[in-house]
Amino acid sequence: MAAAKQINYHDEQNKQNILKMRAVVETLPHFCRTFFRGIEEYTSARTRLAYAYDIRLFFEYLHEQNPVCSKMEIRDFPLSLLDQLTRLDIEEYLEYMSLYQKDGRDITNDERGKSRKLAALRSFYNYFYRSEMIETNPAALVSMPKLHEKEIIRLEPNEVAILLDQVEDGTSLTKKELEYHKKTKIRDVALLTLLLGTGIRVSECVGLDLNDVNFDVCGIKIRRKGGYEAIVYFGDEVETALLDYLEERQHIIPVEGHENALFLSLQNRRITVRAVEKLVKKYASRVTNLKKITPHKLRSTYGTSLYQESHDIYLVADVLGHKDVNTTRKHYAAQADERRRKAAQYVQLREKPE
Repeated sequence: MAAAKQINYHDEQNKQNILKMRAVVETLPHFCRTFFRGIEEYTSARTRLAYAYDIRLFFEYLHEQNPVCSKMEIRDFPLSLLDQLTRLDIEEYLEYMSLYQKDGRDITNDERGKSRKLAALRSFYNYFYRSEMIETNPAALVSMPKLHEKEIIRLEPNEVAILLDQVEDGTSLTKKELEYHKKTKIRDVALLTLLLGTGIRVSECVGLDLNDVNFDVCGIKIRRKGGYEAIVYFGDEVETALLDYLEERQHIIPVEGHENALFLSLQNRRITVRAVEKLVKKYASRVTNLKKITPHKLRSTYGTSLYQESHDIYLVADVLGHKDVNTTRKHYAAQADERRRKAAQYVQLREKPE
């Protein structure tokens, strides 16, 4: 009997995103297929899926709120509809996205959510406008929402130490959580030490296979956003934690098709992004209740520490896999500003009166 083909996490995620996107496109006007075919060569399946969800929201809004569109099924909307809409229609749509109801739930979008939705519409309109299939491009006339800088939420060095201590000894966990902790402690230490010690994304972490770890060079091979591969190096603490886990991992029999996965769930399948998010929340909530710590905040913690130690924004950008150093600078330049503020206190011009 032939062995089951091994599941490559990233290829499987890509496949699932394509299938989900096709299902969404089936609910959209027929001309939308042209758009998604047209952008396939230079966008990821994940990006196209996000566009599909946002464009569907736009057409659902028109179907509910526009008296002309309400008389047609969404799939029957003609391409000429895009020419009939104005800048005002799109601005009203974005305002509606601030708060609307769906399936009995209130849904809100902040400035970033509305910015993403407008970006999807702009791409959608641009495609048809540049292809000379429509004559107007009202989406290009709508200004992007002003994005306010978000404070970097991260763990302080003492909080990192407390977090890892918590994972090792299970302090503050409930009786039920301690039962699971006995089975997952070594894995959890390795996983969190890896996230904190390399700054990799949670999707990059769960996608790791056993043969992606190379202890000769102390590096891991990961698949970055955009699909390209990169080597990220780790230090002694990460090496020790991974070796401890791999010793335990040898005695686990994975579910068929998950044999290559580095990190396994209690069901002996490749651990999921959602499971890692819950794991981080469980331990971090015992360290601080003032910060909402997610796997991405562990990435911010690493990036901040690396910048404070190296003062090299290009190194931080390279290690974190940012294609544009301005993305890194936007997030971590505040650290340099903090140092400059301290400089104001170093120089004393006159002695202070007694």
